[in-house]
Formats: sequence, structure tokens, C-alpha cells
Amino acid sequence: MIKYVMERVVQAFIVIIVIASITFLLMNMVPGGPFLSEKAPSPQVLAALEAKYGLDQPVLVQLKTYLVDFLHGDLGVSFKMQKNRPVLDIIGDMFPISAKIGVFSLLWAIILGIPTGCIAAYHRGKRLDSFLRVVTTLGISIPSFVVATSLMILFGVKLKLLPIVGLNSWMSYILPCFSLGFYPMCYIARLTRSTMLDVINQEYIRTARAKGVPAWLIVFKHALRNSLIPVLSYLGPLVAYTLTGGFVVESVFNIPGLGRYFIQSILNRDYPIIMGTTIFLAALLVFMNLLVDILYKFVDPRVDLSRRNG
Repeated sequence: MIKYVMERVVQAFIVIIVIASITFLLMNMVPGGPFLSEKAPSPQVLAALEAKYGLDQPVLVQLKTYLVDFLHGDLGVSFKMQKNRPVLDIIGDMFPISAKIGVFSLLWAIILGIPTGCIAAYHRGKRLDSFLRVVTTLGISIPSFVVATSLMILFGVKLKLLPIVGLNSWMSYILPCFSLGFYPMCYIARLTRSTMLDVINQEYIRTARAKGVPAWLIVFKHALRNSLIPVLSYLGPLVAYTLTGGFVVESVFNIPGLGRYFIQSILNRDYPIIMGTTIFLAALLVFMNLLVDILYKFVDPRVDLSRRNG
């Protein structure tokens, strides 16, 4: 187990470095720069700014400098949005807001999605199963910005029941969290249903039924545990996605989180913030995938981690 974890950590570090390098090179291939705007500075001022932040160096030299600083825990400072403020401080301020929304969204998606999939599988072919399949299919087909905008218009503008801007009270979390968690909930439900259908037809489930074990115990104890591995595989990237708040949802509801700030940094060509946020998201995604692989062993002791690594 320890050897496997150490190998995965080394692999994760290499993946993050590769992602950072590719992002840096692609970012610098786009025409323009962070200091070019409607009121462009004079050539002398522009040259001074580029020299100050090292943008006058060749791209490969800039990349080398950035990677060396990154290995020392320095992600640079903001060029424009919060001028000269360290990127790590900005991420530290923005991420807790996104993480709070992400945790609430993730909790309700899992708590509702897994039982929904189990119920649909148990009632396969019946009206309840058909209804749940229609709902979940719609949920994974409709883009999140459509869900968020529709909820905002209905509950915020028309009915005036819930706030639609910012996070000023506990009620402000309802619409963003529902919008962010709706797609994952539907996907988890469909994934749970499909894996559960494979499990409930196995011999040990038939034996449990023959012994008179209650249906709810068969579904939620015997069958569910062996059908959770595909769900866990999806939860790895899902956690990383929801904890960063969802770019679209934060933009629609004007939430000052990391996702919305990332979009603004792209529009403003604030290179250090773009790079810092990308690396942070990549690291979070890699870590969650590693954590999910380790959890496999606890869910199903038959899983051989050394074979997964190979």
C-alpha cells in the first residue's frame, strides 16, 4: 500500500508539471498580453512592465523561471486584478467560498443520487423506474447555465422566494448548490442504477432473497457495496469540480469564488492567476483520484492496488 501511494504521488507530481508547462505555453501562444487594453500604455511603459515581470524574456526562459519558482512554493503575483498580490493569497481567499458551495452541492448529490439509483434498479421496468430515468436523463442533458438561469428566473424573479445574487444568508446557498449539484446527482443516479442491475442478478443476491432477507437490506447492504466502485471512480473528478465552485454557476449568481475569479483572470490575461488556478485544480483532481483508488481497497478488499498501478 505504501509503495503504491508513493509511486502515485511521484506520478501526480509529474502530471502537474506537464499540465503547468502545457498551460503556460498555450497561454503565451495567444496574441496580446496582460497590459494591452483599451487604454494601451506607451511603448516605454509597456517595456518597463514586461521587464519588471520578466515577460521580455523568451518563452522557454519564462517557463523555466516559473517552474523553478513553483518548486519553491511561489506562484507569482497578480499582474492586474489584485496588482502585486501573491497568487497563493488570492487562492486562499477565494477557495473557501467555492469549497463551501461545492461541499453542500456534493452532499445532496450523493445523498439523493445513490438511493435514487438503487430504487430505480430495484423497480426496473416499472413506472417509478421510467419516471426516474426521464428525470435523470434530462438532468445530464441540460447545461448547468440553463438550470441556474431557469431557477434564478423562477424562484428569484417571478416568485421572489430566494435571493439570486451573492451569499448574504443561508438561503443564498440554495439555488447555487442545487444548480451545481443537479447534474452530478442525476449522473450518480444513472451510474448507480446501471451497476446495481448487474449486482442484483448475481447468485448471492438470489440466495439472500431465498432466505427471506428484507428487500431494503438486500439493496442497501448486500448489493450497494459491490456496486459502488464505478461511482467512486466518478466521485474523484466530481469532488474536484464541485469544490472549485463551478465556473458557470458562480458567474450566473455573482458569487465571489475561485471559479468566477478564474474566468475573470482569463478575460484580463492575468497570467499568474490563470497558472495558479490551473495548477491548483490539477493538483486537487490528481489528489482526489489517488484518494479514490485507495478507497477502493476499503470498499472491496479483493481489489489489488498493485495490479491497478500496473
